[in-house]
Amino acid sequence: MEKFGIKNPAATLQTLGLKDHENAHWNLSPEALTERALQLGQGFITDLGALAIETGEFTGRSPKDRFIVKDEETAGTVDWGAINQPISAESFYRLRDKIVQYLDGREVFVRDAYACADDQYRFNIRLVSEYPWSNQFAYNMFLRPTEAELLSFDPEWTILCAPGLHADPEKDGTRQHNFSVINFTEKQILIGGSGYTGEIKKGVFSVLNYVLPKHRGVLSMHCSANVGEKGDTAVFFGLSGTGKTTLSADPERGLIGDDEHGWSDKGVFNFEGGCYAKTIDLTEEKEPEIYHAIRHRAILENIKCFPGTRTPDFENSEITENTRVSYPIYHIENALQPSTGGHPQNIFFLTCDAFGVLPPISRLTPGQAMYHFMSGYTAKVAGTEAGVTEPQATFSACFGAPFMPLHPAEYAEMLGAKMQEHNVNVWLVNTGWTGGAYGMGNRIKLKFTRAMISAALKGELEEVAYKEHEVFGLQMPLSCPNVPDEVLDPRQTWADGSAYDAKAADLAARFNKNFEKFEAKASDEILAAAPKVLASAK
Repeated sequence: MEKFGIKNPAATLQTLGLKDHENAHWNLSPEALTERALQLGQGFITDLGALAIETGEFTGRSPKDRFIVKDEETAGTVDWGAINQPISAESFYRLRDKIVQYLDGREVFVRDAYACADDQYRFNIRLVSEYPWSNQFAYNMFLRPTEAELLSFDPEWTILCAPGLHADPEKDGTRQHNFSVINFTEKQILIGGSGYTGEIKKGVFSVLNYVLPKHRGVLSMHCSANVGEKGDTAVFFGLSGTGKTTLSADPERGLIGDDEHGWSDKGVFNFEGGCYAKTIDLTEEKEPEIYHAIRHRAILENIKCFPGTRTPDFENSEITENTRVSYPIYHIENALQPSTGGHPQNIFFLTCDAFGVLPPISRLTPGQAMYHFMSGYTAKVAGTEAGVTEPQATFSACFGAPFMPLHPAEYAEMLGAKMQEHNVNVWLVNTGWTGGAYGMGNRIKLKFTRAMISAALKGELEEVAYKEHEVFGLQMPLSCPNVPDEVLDPRQTWADGSAYDAKAADLAARFNKNFEKFEAKASDEILAAAPKVLASAK
């Protein structure tokens, strides 16, 4: 196979402690990487043309095993705690030496790429990976330099990814054998013990979430974004499973990106060059843009095929519920190049409320917008065990707490200032349950959610009448084009109004309990936006 595609003649691995041995492959094409993965028995080609691989022991991120080196750069700036766990510089160097020794003499794959579609904030990255499909994932997910740019490529950050290397927790300062460590002084990320490709993506996102707000004055956001024919930009915040990728892939709007963006003084820009979508229960009918993006150069993770075939069974969760596909953004027909847009006119906070309490769409005041941004609420069903149907409330500050090294208030203050400066409409959209909680009610139809978002984008909800939610104080429209009126008020969809009131009071109490940790840094306007538990519902 080819040794490399295009490489800076001056580039070397020796600066990382690695030898420039014959088994180092630089900037291979996706075709060559796929071929090597097949030769190594690390995957197969599905009927859709995509490479299917399994990530091994870990089929998702391992947030308890993510660390940031605590040193002079980070000691007084990082929001240390259960999410941003400190590790010593000594442990970092010990782990880096282990990875270098592990990779020395092995076949490795080098990828030069960059993040941030706005050239003013361009962020050069070099990945050295043990597996060819990890390298192809980086080709899909990051921005791809031109041939001329590769000839002079100089990385600002490097990533060493060795899934086959296990740490020794007693000696290396880790919790267990897998780890992801960020060192802001050395500008390096170490990943070991896990083949889950999302660790690469989110490692870079975590770095940008520190560097851009702290040093470049750019708000970093865990969101998707698209642009309408008239140039109006929309941003969609939301945790995994709330619909960020699905709802931003709109055939009538140009896609900026599906997950990670910056908001500068000029507008919004994508951090990435690809999409990383969940595939559980994916159908061509419901999500045609994502389905049709699954073709040659895409990578399917941890999917199963129908017996005796190479046809993906997207309903199968035998390996994990977190089945995924990565693909370059140009697989989406209406993706923008470059992937940038102006200042947002509409922001949508997406939540999958499995309690069936929140309205399918509601308009937020500035105070409510900041409250819900800092709360970052969604709900997940408890699992697949027999008889377990009670939802679990999940709060993730800024809709991305696991990737935010700074205190949530710093991001919230930046967002609040930008929302008010640009007079942005902010909407809370529930993509979860109605007519009852999970196990009793029904999931809100995707076509209704799309219709409500479309109406908001077109300004069709500007003149309609609104009703205030008794507990959450949200402004609920009483009518919306292409949506039945009875869907818009969640209490009216429940057969038992008193049961709804009790569930609303329960969810409100969860919100208030979660927000206690932010009260000291929240303004009176934000605190006033908290839900109120009615005396009759207590």
